[in-house]
Amino acid sequence: MNVNKIKIGWFSFSCCEDNLVVFTEILNDHWQEWKKIFDFRHVNALKSKNIFDEFDIAFIEGAVASEKHKKKIEEIRIISKKVVAVGSCAITGMPSAQRNFFNEEQRENIEPLIEHFASFPKVLKVSEVVKVDAEIPGCPMDHNVFMKAVNNLIEEFRSHNT
Repeated sequence: MNVNKIKIGWFSFSCCEDNLVVFTEILNDHWQEWKKIFDFRHVNALKSKNIFDEFDIAFIEGAVASEKHKKKIEEIRIISKKVVAVGSCAITGMPSAQRNFFNEEQRENIEPLIEHFASFPKVLKVSEVVKVDAEIPGCPMDHNVFMKAVNNLIEEFRSHNT
């Protein structure tokens, strides 16, 4: 049973998902410990049947490039106690948002792709869409910074549940 476990979700949007790769590598080292602490409810890289109902911590990597992304991130925020923006794209929008700085000719060249994928004219960082409680920068994220943030979140949830 998953009573008192910290409910985790990991979501990827417009990015190369390098933070997810680092996360899975970290899991290799911490699986035995973390499976006792975390309920991995929604992590596509770990399981095919995910639960999308509530999260204590939702990790979001990637920038927001479409209305579909925006709505999903807004849903995640509503059902999450903490939202953590992970990686450069989530925090700054870059490098995914490089098209925001294209000149007119470059914009014209990508317009068919923008229409085809129903993308926003401008790529957004996660904090432009929802409140973000913590940030883990990098492209990819730094292992030590991630571990410090996770340990702080674990401590915070434990202190609220005692």
